[in-house]
Amino acid sequence: MIQKKKIRKSNKPCPFCVKKTEPVYSDLESLAIGISVKKRIVSRWTTGVCEKHQLRLARAIKRARHLALLPMTDRA
Repeated sequence: MIQKKKIRKSNKPCPFCVKKTEPVYSDLESLAIGISVKKRIVSRWTTGVCEKHQLRLARAIKRARHLALLPMTDRA
């Protein structure tokens, strides 16, 4: 018997779709949605961001880290 994968869908609306904006690396307040307390990128299921914006959010977070706008870890 082959089991099918269950696709989980978040009940939250995507905050970027609601505001009709895109995640930008220079806007640190919008990037805070996708970062945990330990400064790790949080999954779509937790944040409620759609797939398209989750990919763009992760890319923007990585750019902000590379430019030293965000820390890599929570250690000082």
